[in-house]
Parts: sequence; C-alpha cells; structure tokens
Amino acid sequence: MKAAVYYENGPPSVLKYEDVPDPTLHPKGVIIRVEAVSIEGGDTLNRGRGALATRPHIVGYQAAGEIVAVGAEVEHLRIGQKVTTVDGFGSHAELRPVPARNCWVIPDGMDVRQAAAIPVPFGTAHDCLFEFGRLKAGETVLVQAGASGVGIAAIQLAKQAGARVLATASSDERLEKLKPYGMDEGINYARDDVAKAVMKLTDNKGVNLVVDSVGGSTLQGSLNSLGYRGRVSMVGAAGREPMVVDVGGLMGGNRSLSGVFLGAEIMTDRVHDNIQRLIEDVASGRLKVLLDRSFPLSEAAAAHDWIESRQAVGRVLLIP
Repeated sequence: MKAAVYYENGPPSVLKYEDVPDPTLHPKGVIIRVEAVSIEGGDTLNRGRGALATRPHIVGYQAAGEIVAVGAEVEHLRIGQKVTTVDGFGSHAELRPVPARNCWVIPDGMDVRQAAAIPVPFGTAHDCLFEFGRLKAGETVLVQAGASGVGIAAIQLAKQAGARVLATASSDERLEKLKPYGMDEGINYARDDVAKAVMKLTDNKGVNLVVDSVGGSTLQGSLNSLGYRGRVSMVGAAGREPMVVDVGGLMGGNRSLSGVFLGAEIMTDRVHDNIQRLIEDVASGRLKVLLDRSFPLSEAAAAHDWIESRQAVGRVLLIP
C-alpha cells in the first residue's frame, strides 16, 4: 500500500510518499480501506517531535473508510461497513489496522469525509465544556483558537447549551467564518489583547469558562480572562510553547484550571457512546463539520504545511 511516512522528526518536508507493507489483521481489530484522513493537531506535533513507534513511521490519529477485514474475535462489526476510527498512529495510509473498540459506525448516507473529522475534535470539545468545564445555560464561554477543529465544535456545543460564546482567531476574516456556527463575539488575537477584550465584552466580569487548545503564552490570557469561579479547560499544546504561567490569581477568585485529555478516557463506555451520539448529531444536521480543504495523500507534506501556516478554518483532509 501507499502511505505518507517519515524516518525522522522535523518540518512537513520530512514526509515522503512511499510503498510500505500492507497491515496485518489483529484478532480484536479490523482493517479499513481509508477514504478520508482528518489531520489532527497532534499529528503535526508528533511529526515534529514525537517518538517514532515504527520506522518508517506513519503518523495520524483519525481516519474513516470501509472495513475490508474483521478479526476473529470481533462480533459487532462486519466487512463493508463504513466507520470512522481513532488510534495512536497510522492514519496517513491507504489501509489502516485499528482496534475494533476504536471504531464508530457511520450512519447510512453520511459523508465519510465529515465523519472522519468528528471523534477527537468533537469528543474533546464536549469533555472540555461539560465533563470538566461544568458549563451551564446562561454562562459565557471563551473558545481559544475558534477556527480549529476543537474550536468549531466547542462553539456549536456551547451555543446549543445556551451559553454566550466568545472566540479568538488570528484575523477578522477567520472570525467572520465562525459566526454561522454560533460565535457571538470575536477577538482578533493578532491585534488585540485577549484578556482586555474579554473584560470589555463582559463589563469587567470575565467569562465563566475558557476552552484553551493552544497552551503556551495563550494560557495566561485564558486565566486572565476568567471571572469569579471561572474555569479553564486546557487541552493540547497547539501553540508549541512552554507552559509557563502565573496561577496565583486562581485562589482569590476561586478559579480553577483543568487538564483535559480525551485519550485517557476514550476506551470508556462514556466517551465511546458520546462520540457515537456526536456523529449521529452531525449526520442529522444538528451539528456541522467545517472542512477547510482536501489534499491527495501524496501531498501530505503540503497539507501539514498548510495547517502550520494557521490559515485553515476547520479540518484539513487527506484523500488516498
């Protein structure tokens, strides 16, 4: 099969399009013929500095396609079904082996490309808002990196829950594209101090909850944007900067900072069932997936480069 591989960490240019052996079938797993790869932020981070679990290494968490082989111990899936999948690596390829537990069935008639982009971003956003963020109707949420996959999911989910939604992005143009998804007010972080803008928009009350998928220096702005009893759900490190922040202000306002990692609970029934519900909500039109653009699998390097340019709005796909 063909795959986008690399032999050492580095910039997008380390990705090569090569022939590699077809995967082997595990008794508790399936193999899918990949139809769409959703490139996650973690994919670019792993390419840049993550451990190479294989050599050459096929990076990638998320991909959707058709099951072409089913392990002997798998009873709930069958050949020919369309599924979206998550695993530690291996998405950037024509064929993908994955544990059966890490598959979610795609409803009949649903666009496989949209399904590919749901599990990690939407599951993460939901946990940031509700499981760890304890969001309630009537509260105000700040979504950092609103144009990201997690950001667009969080904006929609927060709005549907009855929250006022503020979001940040690197340009007014990108912010404008977020309005149809439920953003009430946008903050251009390239031009404005986020915490000061938040205080202006909230009459100096601050927000109840921040979803921060950037970290680094952005995290300090998230903490500074909180109101009394405000919470920050911190997930990922898209900013690729050290996490050096002053948490002294948390105590006086009874504020809190929670780390969120979907991978730690993705095998639980709670998360697995929740992701399936989110997929069905997208299929029914209740939620929307924003796809930025698609690249051929052979152009994986260009796709990673586009993501790292921070011009994308929504998910970037690879199509084998």
